[in-house]
Amino acid sequence: MLTTLSIRDVVLVNALDLEVEDGLTVLTGETGAGKSIILDALGLALGARSDAGLVRNGAKQASATAVFTAPDDEALIALLSERGFDVAPGEELILRRVVSADGRSRAYVNDQPAGVTALREIGALLVEVHGQHETVGLLDWKTHRALLDNYGGLQPQLAGVAGAAERLKAAQAHLDDLEASAAEAAAKAEEIAQNLADLDALDPKPDEETELAGERAILGAAEKAVADLADARNLLGGDKLSQRLASALRAVEHARQRAVQAGAEGDNPIIVKLASAAEAVDRALVEATEAVACVDAAADAFDFEPGRLDKAEERLFALRAAARKLNTTVEALPALRVRLREQLRLIEDGEEALTKARRDVAVAMEAYDVAALLLTSAREAAGDRLVAAVMDELGPLKLERARFRVTLEPIEGRRGPLGVETVRFEVATNAGTAFGPLDTVASGGELARFALAMKAALASREDQRQPVMIFDEVDQGVGGAVAEAVGGRLQRLSRGAQVLVVTHSPQVAARGHAHWKVRKADVEGHTRTSIDVLETGPRQEEIARMLSGAEITDEARAAARVLIG
Repeated sequence: MLTTLSIRDVVLVNALDLEVEDGLTVLTGETGAGKSIILDALGLALGARSDAGLVRNGAKQASATAVFTAPDDEALIALLSERGFDVAPGEELILRRVVSADGRSRAYVNDQPAGVTALREIGALLVEVHGQHETVGLLDWKTHRALLDNYGGLQPQLAGVAGAAERLKAAQAHLDDLEASAAEAAAKAEEIAQNLADLDALDPKPDEETELAGERAILGAAEKAVADLADARNLLGGDKLSQRLASALRAVEHARQRAVQAGAEGDNPIIVKLASAAEAVDRALVEATEAVACVDAAADAFDFEPGRLDKAEERLFALRAAARKLNTTVEALPALRVRLREQLRLIEDGEEALTKARRDVAVAMEAYDVAALLLTSAREAAGDRLVAAVMDELGPLKLERARFRVTLEPIEGRRGPLGVETVRFEVATNAGTAFGPLDTVASGGELARFALAMKAALASREDQRQPVMIFDEVDQGVGGAVAEAVGGRLQRLSRGAQVLVVTHSPQVAARGHAHWKVRKADVEGHTRTSIDVLETGPRQEEIARMLSGAEITDEARAAARVLIG
C-alpha cells in the first residue's frame, strides 16, 4: 500500500507531504487548480518520463518520493532482488525521483541509485493508472492472460500444465542428448573403437601416473643409496668390529679375574671399575651388532628386482604417449575409456535407447496436450464469465454500445508452462465497428470508464490481489445516475485496496473515505498549489460547491449531506 507521497518543487507545488489512507481517496478542486500535478508527481516517483518543465520556476530541482509498505508480493520481491536492490524483510519500499532544472533526473530505491527503467518496472507492480492518456496494465495484452487466469481461479489447471511442461522438457532434453551423442559417436565409430582397444590394452588405472613417477624417482636414486650404505657398513667395520669388541670384552673379564685371584673383594674400587668397563664393552658389542644389522636391512630395502626401473619408465612413457594422442591427461584416461565404451554402446545399442526416449517424449507430449486442453477449456469458460461480468458493468457506466470479448489465440508449436495460447481483451466501441485493442476506445474518459468496468468485473474474486489504482477523471462527460454508478464501483474496488480518483463529480466525491481538495492561490506574488485534507464540515461544503454554480446555496448543502449519507 502507498502510505506517503512527498512532493518538492514540482510545477506549482512548493512542498507537500500527504499521508495516503486505505480505501477510496478523492481529489477535487477547480479546473486548473493542479490536480494533475499531484498525479504527475506520483508518476515521476514511479518512473514516468520527466523534463525540466516539472521543476518549479526558481527552484534548482524537483523531487517526488512515494513510500509503500513492506513488499509482500513474490513477483515484486523477485524483481527487487533481480535488479540488485537490498530491501530487508519488513522494510518499507521508498521510491524517489529527482529532476534538476536542466532536465536530468536521478532515481533511488531505498536510497540506492536506480535506473529509470528499473523504477518503472517496480512502479508497474505497485500502481495501476487509468486516465485520460494511459491505462497501465490493461492496455498491455501481456497482462491479460494472468488477469483472466486469476479471475477464473485457474491455478490448478495452470499447475497441471506447468508440471506437464516440465516433464516434457526433461524428456525432450534427454532425447536431444541421446541423439547428439549417438550422432557424434556414429561419425567417429572406427576411431572410437581403435582408441578404446588401445586403452583396453593399456588398462590405465586412477592415480597411476603419480605412483609411477614416485617409483621412478625412488628407483633412480636406489643405486647411489646402496653405495652409501655399503660405505656406512665399511666404516662400521662390519663383522670385524663385533669380533674386536668381543675380544676386548674377554680381555676385561681376564683382568677382573686376576684381580679377584689376587685377593680383591667385590667392593674393591678396582673390581667395581673393571665390572663397569665390562658392562660398557658388552653394550657397545650389542649396539654395534644392531647397527650393522640395521644398515644391512636398509640396503636390502633397495634390493629391487632387476629391470624394475626400466619397466616403470616404459609404463609411464606409454601412458603419457596415449594421453598426448587422445589430447587429454593421464589422469583422465580411465574416465575417457569409460566414455568411449559408452559411445560404442550407444552405436550398438543406441537405437533401442533412442526408441524408448522418443516414446517417452510422445507420452509426455500427449499428457501435456491433455493438460493444455483442460486449461484452454477453463480459460474459455472463464472468458465467457468475464465477458458477461464486463458487459453488465458497461451499461450503468454509459457505455451500453460498447462490446467486449476475450480472444484466445493459439501459438503454433508452443507447449510452454503457461499453455498454448495468448489471451487478449478486445473491445468494439460502437455498433458495426470491428473489435480491436482496448486503446481503440474513442476518448480518454471512455477509456478510463472501460478500465473501471474491467477492474470492477475482475475484482469480483476477493482473493485477487489489488494494486494501488489511480483513476483520472473517470467521470468525464457523465453525471446523474452514471456518475453514481461510477462512484459505487470505485468504492467497491477500494475494499481492501487503495483507489485514488481525480473527479469533478459530487456523486463520486461523496463516496470517498478520504477527501483531498486541491487549490491554487497566490502567495507572495507566486501561484502555489496546495492540498487540504477535508473533514466532515469542509467536505460537505466542497461537495456543495461541486453541486452549485458560482454561489453555494443551502439547497446544495442539503443535497451534499444527502450524498454523503
